[in-house]
Amino acid sequence: MSSIEADYLVIGAGAMGMAFVDTLLAETDATVVLVDENHQPGGHWNWVYPFVRLHQPSAYYGVNSRALGSEEWVDEAGPNAGFFELATGHEVCAYYDQVMRHQLLPTGRLSYFPSSHYLGDKRFRTLDGTEHTVTVRRRVVDATFLLTVVQSMRCAPFTVADGVEVVTPNDLPRRAAGREHFTIVGGGKTGMDCCLWLLRGGVAPDRIRWLMPRDSWLLNRANIQPGGRFVAALKNSVATRLAAIAAATSVDDLLLRLEADGNLFRLDPTVEPTMYHCAIVSEPELAALREITDVVRLGHLQHADADRIVLRDGELPVPAPSLYVDCTTQGLPRPPSVPVFDGDRITLQSVRGCQQVFSSAFIAHVEAAYGDDEQRNHLCAPIMHPDAPLDWLRIMLSDNNAQVRWLQDPELMDWLRTSRLNVLRDLFPHLPDKPRVRDRAFGAVATALTATNEQLVTLMERG
Repeated sequence: MSSIEADYLVIGAGAMGMAFVDTLLAETDATVVLVDENHQPGGHWNWVYPFVRLHQPSAYYGVNSRALGSEEWVDEAGPNAGFFELATGHEVCAYYDQVMRHQLLPTGRLSYFPSSHYLGDKRFRTLDGTEHTVTVRRRVVDATFLLTVVQSMRCAPFTVADGVEVVTPNDLPRRAAGREHFTIVGGGKTGMDCCLWLLRGGVAPDRIRWLMPRDSWLLNRANIQPGGRFVAALKNSVATRLAAIAAATSVDDLLLRLEADGNLFRLDPTVEPTMYHCAIVSEPELAALREITDVVRLGHLQHADADRIVLRDGELPVPAPSLYVDCTTQGLPRPPSVPVFDGDRITLQSVRGCQQVFSSAFIAHVEAAYGDDEQRNHLCAPIMHPDAPLDWLRIMLSDNNAQVRWLQDPELMDWLRTSRLNVLRDLFPHLPDKPRVRDRAFGAVATALTATNEQLVTLMERG
């Protein structure tokens, strides 16, 4: 048994934990103990499939203090051409290792314990079996509240007969060669990634069956590009969203308007999506996915035999011996929200919809810059991850409310303008020498967002 003292004990060195610790060390003189189950930082990125990429630009992922790749790299070829690059899983893992070795540990104020199991009550056990107790002077920070579980971390939720092969996406590259047919199980981002990987590898679309329990509304990657070169497009997408909300007569009408102006996509224009998980695609990726016509919408797969599959809502014959690829997960975790700041505890959550790493850095800044938890929680209202299309409206409402609160604090807006994790960092005018003009501009934005929120509430009440 050993005893350690620190200002903060952070549990989890995944993307959220790393973003929090990075900002905390940069903006305070605090000492931190960081405990993590994995052998290196990066959380679920240590478990992902080899062809995974970010679906949001690398330019606003990672930690504030260090760019992921180059913030000037725009892809010139492929389905992401014209947009900021998307880091691979290997690049993300290497990035977090570099952040740890070159940014965080050199401060001398971080004690990092990988391959360690948190036991609760400020105790953890390291790989050698030693138990450690941390005397925490300020707070325990839970960076595992929104823990992501990927396919390689658990068993498939369906059964298969003897001789029927099922693999995780991690094993697909080494098991795919020579296969006559593939069955992709799951309609989320992982399922889309596997379909796109097979298509890029030359597999004909008619050799792919896609089991899709729910269709999803998808975000258009063209509308979430940061930086000065894309600010006009970003402003236009925001304007069209606000106009669609103002004109909409119902939730369904709003979603159709958002689709018409290119803010939202769906795989099949004739199928009404019942899911929204913030998944992001480009138009070329969407076009490629639409080449797959054997899309099965009969609920979740329950059992696969050599000659048939059993789904929740029916059975189908199997056209050829098929390799089943388990892409089923719950997606983004959705535990009920709790206060971010609560006495001697901080629970990291999204305070902007589906922007976990930005949110974690923001929470660290608020912890450092503000004096009491009532004010901190006022600025950091948690936003639960989405599941259904109605959640697009709920998240927009919550994001707008948060932005209205933040606009009232010029110093906080200055921090937001300099945060590389903030996709909206170039959206608001920077007028340090004209505070009255700035305040009028921010007031006008707040008024517009408040009016938009009134309409969102009306639409949500109508259902």
